[in-house]
Amino acid sequence: MSTYSVADAKSGLPRLIDRALEGEEVIISRHGKPVAELRPVAPASRGTPSATYAWLQARRQARKPVGLSSVELLNQLYEDPDA
Repeated sequence: MSTYSVADAKSGLPRLIDRALEGEEVIISRHGKPVAELRPVAPASRGTPSATYAWLQARRQARKPVGLSSVELLNQLYEDPDA
């Protein structure tokens, strides 16, 4: 674990980021008290394409039907209410 002052972090942030990416625990302190920690961001977990498709299909089936086609819905949205 390495601790750096805010002033050190400000002047050498790219170097500190590189250290954090290499696995070093980087702590930034203000007036001797730890205030921030630099660490790599965990990679986003992406599901497999089949899992994503299954999720989308389940969401679609869970939705209540509107009962209108897209053309009918647009016609209702844009028709003149005074007509």
